[in-house]
Amino acid sequence: MTPILFRRLAACCVRSRWTRMGAGLWLSLWLAACGSLPAFKQMPETLSPPVDPTTALARVVAASTPPGESSGFRLMPLGVYSLDARIELARRAQRTLDVQYYVIANDGAGRLLLRALKEAALRGVRVRLLVDDLYTATTDRLLRALAATPNIEVRLFNPFCCARENIAGRFIASAFDIRRLNHRMHNKLFIADGVMAVAGGRNIADEYFTLNTAQNFIDMDALVVGQVLGPLGAIFDDYWNSEEVYPIAAIVEPHGGRPFMAAEFDEWVGMAGPPPRVVLPPTDVLGYGPIGEELDAGRIGLLWGDASAVADPPAKLRSLTPEQALATSVTMRFWTQLLMAQHEVVLTSPYLVPGDNGMKAFEDLRRRQVEVTLLTNSLAANDEPLVHSGYARYRERLLKAGIDVYELSPARTTRSQRLGVFGSSLGRLHAKTAVVDRKTMFIGSVNLDPRSATQNTELGIAVHSPQLAREMLRIINISKLESAYRVRLSESGGRLEWLSMDDDKEIILYTEPESTWLQRLKINLLGPLVPEELL
Repeated sequence: MTPILFRRLAACCVRSRWTRMGAGLWLSLWLAACGSLPAFKQMPETLSPPVDPTTALARVVAASTPPGESSGFRLMPLGVYSLDARIELARRAQRTLDVQYYVIANDGAGRLLLRALKEAALRGVRVRLLVDDLYTATTDRLLRALAATPNIEVRLFNPFCCARENIAGRFIASAFDIRRLNHRMHNKLFIADGVMAVAGGRNIADEYFTLNTAQNFIDMDALVVGQVLGPLGAIFDDYWNSEEVYPIAAIVEPHGGRPFMAAEFDEWVGMAGPPPRVVLPPTDVLGYGPIGEELDAGRIGLLWGDASAVADPPAKLRSLTPEQALATSVTMRFWTQLLMAQHEVVLTSPYLVPGDNGMKAFEDLRRRQVEVTLLTNSLAANDEPLVHSGYARYRERLLKAGIDVYELSPARTTRSQRLGVFGSSLGRLHAKTAVVDRKTMFIGSVNLDPRSATQNTELGIAVHSPQLAREMLRIINISKLESAYRVRLSESGGRLEWLSMDDDKEIILYTEPESTWLQRLKINLLGPLVPEELL
């Protein structure tokens, strides 16, 4: 989920005891803040080794690759399948695991993955784990204990110096370092033995794999093999060895001695017993079965195409001005590809704040008679309500340009169940995907908002493959037609209308659907006050 650091800091502080103790104490703490990172860090450079063609995963890739093909993909729209793929790759890796995430939560999914990484390390696999430091308050001890395992290194991207028990304390202790800390690593990447990867939009937490009882995300990952693995490995190495990264041992104090830490980790993840079983349906919505069955058989079914992988530099803000960061960003490259469309653009973005330049790009596409379809979150589905206010500023202009706009409905998502069993939990959109002219597909971590463009680092993969594009469109259409409202202007053009089809009956709503009056009031009052560059 994209961070809006100043807003989240304010929200945390309102809830914390500091504000209740009065503005004077808050001010004194703020002015006294003077924490800093260690002046020196021992961090040996390591790189991805040459691929060993004798590993089990390498042999599967070789057996699965048709002559003359470049890079292979399998889309994974179903959360439990996506989690299972990571666990299967971790269990089968023989040489290396390179893992990079914005969020690894201390919950069922997070502990299952960390357990699989430790088990791999105990088999002799070299494990490199890189985590952004924004959301590690509840995982510090877990990650620090994992780092005590032989063959495992854990590093933190752009870490906070101190007061690490909660996010409010971290910011208070680093009050004079906010500009640096506003730069976060939003990438998601999992590479096994240098030959198979999982990349896309999912972090590691229950809600990305439809395992949360309160809220779950519709998201998208892909299993990736082939030539594009070389660039993906180089991207990981670039981050791993960057100045923005610190070994966790330089930031987090050990909790007890090393043997105690190891025992504590084992207790947390349940190493003494069998691993939790991820319950999988026989097939997903695309008709694929669990990846483990095909790995056992020695051959996997993939769709093939020419692919390229790009990522923002780790030093996006340290070495570049905001203007340079924008001009060279993954976001800008994404827009460049969209503007090359001749017939059709279909995209999903959970946090959609196009800005004036983005709007001009959309309007240029429409002037050239390119059909444009956008799927984003409704107010009720958005876990970042103020970001919704940034999107709402442009909603009418999007519709007047002739763009088809759809907003995800939590209630309709729950009823559909084709992209996961949501139970009574709230369904939200988190997938960042696009299809251009039914030939080229994009997948990655990029949101169409100011943070992705100028603050966060992002990773994206573009694939030229009509077959893969067709599968991505099928997934998007399921969400669009079964789990979303279509937004339109009334015939008079004076108001917005939300349309849905339930039981073959058209339903029209005239206010933000499934939202409360209090949610709408907050958006109307606070939304206009937040500068767009902070959304």
